[in-house]
Amino acid sequence: MLRWGLLGTSFISNTMAQAISASPGSEIRSVAGRDGERLAAFAQQHGITNAHSSMDAVIDDPEVDVIYVGLPNNVHHEAVIQAARSGKPVLCEKSMTTMMADAHALEDAVRQADILFVEGLMYLSHPVIAELGRIIRSGRLGTIRAISGSYAADIWKLVNPMGNGTLYNLGCYPVSLLQYVIQTVFGAHAFADRTMTGYGNISTHDGNICDAALAMRFGSGVLATLQSTDSFGMSFDFTVRGDRACIRFITNPWLPVAGENVLEIEEYGKAPEKVVVHSDHDAFGHQIRLVEDCLHRGLKEAPRPSPRLSDSMEIMKLLTEWEMHCKA
Repeated sequence: MLRWGLLGTSFISNTMAQAISASPGSEIRSVAGRDGERLAAFAQQHGITNAHSSMDAVIDDPEVDVIYVGLPNNVHHEAVIQAARSGKPVLCEKSMTTMMADAHALEDAVRQADILFVEGLMYLSHPVIAELGRIIRSGRLGTIRAISGSYAADIWKLVNPMGNGTLYNLGCYPVSLLQYVIQTVFGAHAFADRTMTGYGNISTHDGNICDAALAMRFGSGVLATLQSTDSFGMSFDFTVRGDRACIRFITNPWLPVAGENVLEIEEYGKAPEKVVVHSDHDAFGHQIRLVEDCLHRGLKEAPRPSPRLSDSMEIMKLLTEWEMHCKA
């Protein structure tokens, strides 16, 4: 039984607590939160007997096997570094952090401690993403020529303004899936070989980037466009176009569900074909089982499609570059 310590009592921590409790291989040992009233309610809701106002008490608890970091994006690195120094494996919410200097400090701590680190891009652990990779590797699409992705969700009122806006809350999803596709087709180093330009709008509410667009050309010749917004809507898109066919998500790629998840392949000039991926768990459930499996097998990195530490660093680099373009 894997014993979890949770840092944070936010909405996403609540979702993760439900996923941990639903797994027969995991249980929650303790939780930390700064707001005493919310902490008490969270602990009662999930049947957690050990609730603390300090994350030190959770990280240093010898009966905690693994740490989940559900804190605001801008302090992820602080919690991960502390957990690493205590030798505890970490599942850390996306985005990894909000600045490259902090990301490098996190990376150094994780590598020095030689612990398992997984960034919480939970959708990548769902079998629908593995199926996408299988179809792309099959060659059915032909030579990959273009990729497009977008994520729009009206969540700006719900997120912590210290999280640095839409890029780090939502943009990380299409960025990470673009990275996976580029690596799948062209190899581990192809994602860094790119030129790019980005644009954005600044929110009048909190001064963060609320709408962002990005255009890229990779050394392979693939063109890619991404968009992200937290100021309106609830919509998604991710499409990979080859010279024979294209594949797109019909269901939300960023929130794969327990049940049916649907892709669509369109061979040019023919009727689209649906590909249905059935799953017993949603993305959060798969993510918990991923961590359980990695620790059971003694792995220090999750297997792809889930992000390795080097992948998370590449994702952060693109996000921070995109932010610079938007603010230029």
